[in-house]
Order: sequence, then structure tokens, then C-alpha cells
Amino acid sequence: QVQLVESGGGLVQPGGSLRLSCVASGSIFSMYGMGWYRQAPGKQRELVAAITSGGRPNYTDSVKGRFTISRDNAKNTVYLQMNSLKPEDTAVYYCNEQPPRNDYWGQGTQVTVSS
Repeated sequence: QVQLVESGGGLVQPGGSLRLSCVASGSIFSMYGMGWYRQAPGKQRELVAAITSGGRPNYTDSVKGRFTISRDNAKNTVYLQMNSLKPEDTAVYYCNEQPPRNDYWGQGTQVTVSS
């Protein structure tokens, strides 16, 4: 059974940085594209960044130039480096395959950007 465990969230001031990690177990991690998703209160979950099995990244427009997705296949881990954070980045962040699988959603990690 696949498990995805996110970590690294927290409270940060506007303009600050955080690095999120997602460790995958129970799958052949290197074979799949992965994504970071977020859900803000009252809003639908959205794809923020994705990375192919070969390491090619893609970003939603609102985070381009600020967020960087990467992966370490040897560690079954995908990362999201978030810089220049804004209050509108406040959300619960999740990782999943891209496209996502409904049975893979984990607990997520809360990111709060506030002064």
C-alpha cells in the first residue's frame, strides 16, 4: 500500500521561505510523475507544481519564480522549496502522483503566511 507523508510546513512571515518534503513508500517512486497540491479554506484543491519521472518541472502561474519542485529518487522524496511567500499561499499542502490518485491523499502539511 502506498503512503505519502508530507512535512515541513509552519508559520512564516510574508517574504519568508519554507521547504516541504514528501516521502513515498510502497511504490516504485521513480516511475511516476509527482505533484504538490494545496487547498486553502473554502477553495478547491489545486495543483501547484509537478515534476515528471525524468525531472522536468512545471508550475502554476501564481508560484512561478518563487517555488521550486525537485525529487530525489534514491530517497523516494519530492521537495517543494517555497520562497517569497505571500499570505495567499496559506493552505494545506499535499503531495500525490500527477495525475493524482484518490486513494493516495495524505494528511498534508499546513503552511500559514502571516505577519
